[in-house]
Amino acid sequence: MTQEIKLTTDQMRLLSLFQNVTGATARDCVEDEKQNRIIFVVNSGKMGLAIGKGGSHIKSLQNIIKKNVELVEFHEDPATFLKNMLNSKLVSEVKLNKRDDGSLQAIVIVDPEKKGIVVGREGRNAEKARLLAKRYFNISRVLINSPERTTFEL
Repeated sequence: MTQEIKLTTDQMRLLSLFQNVTGATARDCVEDEKQNRIIFVVNSGKMGLAIGKGGSHIKSLQNIIKKNVELVEFHEDPATFLKNMLNSKLVSEVKLNKRDDGSLQAIVIVDPEKKGIVVGREGRNAEKARLLAKRYFNISRVLINSPERTTFEL
């Protein structure tokens, strides 16, 4: 179900640098200019190796590329992928459904008191989820919803 992803020369360089610094292999990197960050997607089970002891690998990488570095653990299942990305401890459920126009939509259900943490400052976590869900699974909308509260839509 995942889509084929084409990488630019700069992204290939960043992936190579990532592997040299962390010892882990990333399957993808996304440059998010709006949030001044690089998001690396690592294979399932490689998160600890990529982060390094006390976050040392990530700190080194941030010093080299002069941007914030964020990691996401890949999963073949879109619901699990989104749940892991947005903090699996805070997400109670992820529902995927087809919209009338044929596009896919993900609805992420979270505790109303934890919604702010899941969405992130200035919506940065929600934006990351939207970017990667579209890139990997062609999910056009990601809604972060909580019972008894309003919906945050991207």
